[in-house]
Amino acid sequence: MPHRPRPMSDLPSSPPASPAPSAKPQTPRDNCPDVEDCIADAAEIGHVCSYGPICGTCVIYRPIETARGLLLGACRVRGERGEFPCTAPICDSYLPRQGALDAKGRSTEGANVALNISRAAGNAARAPRLPTRNSGAVREAAPSLVKQRIPDGPCGELEMNREELKALIREAMDEERGATEAALAPKWEGGTLVLKPHDPTLQGKELPLDALLHKVVMIRDRLRVLEQKINANVKLTDAEKVDMQAYVTACYGSLTTFNVLFRDKEDGFTGSGGK
Repeated sequence: MPHRPRPMSDLPSSPPASPAPSAKPQTPRDNCPDVEDCIADAAEIGHVCSYGPICGTCVIYRPIETARGLLLGACRVRGERGEFPCTAPICDSYLPRQGALDAKGRSTEGANVALNISRAAGNAARAPRLPTRNSGAVREAAPSLVKQRIPDGPCGELEMNREELKALIREAMDEERGATEAALAPKWEGGTLVLKPHDPTLQGKELPLDALLHKVVMIRDRLRVLEQKINANVKLTDAEKVDMQAYVTACYGSLTTFNVLFRDKEDGFTGSGGK
């Protein structure tokens, strides 16, 4: 009996192709739209920059100024590199800033940046181990068979003294303390703030709402720190404290507009009217 081909409708359908992963934004060669936010506050870089991992999103990178619309800075560990733009590719010393992606492009939310720096610096400064002893005899491996360990932190000579290392750890801790966690209201998740100039020939600016919330929370937390310092200052009289506290409360009141961003009401601002 002759073989009859099966109709196309009877053939098993192939599984649907999985969607292609979203492409990483191309790193700009000049005029990054977020450079002003980054140079104004280094704590913003990890949350604002969408081009990482790059040198600029590394906590060891110290921004100095801007040039051609990019950050220009230096590496605290590899000082021989001099000043270079933030878009330079990362090296083995890369340690992501708070909120930035790690060297493999993974999220680092919740990671302890200061602890990672101290561990990495310790790995670089630690001297190599002595040969092991077994039954009183020293076992020496042939140089060609010794596998060199690649440290997971800064490699090569550590070009920081104790005070510089303490300053680096302190800066990382300040970045982590810069803003506490606050959840964005569900209706705004994935949203974008669009600033559109009246002149159509001028370029606008877009800011993700989660980044805007981060900036607002940083302002809130720094106002709280200012409030605590005013109350704890022994050189101020009670009348002066009350007067300065009134200005802080007025700032809270001016920021109540942003309360719509917070998922939890208690995370927002309260002005003099209690709202």
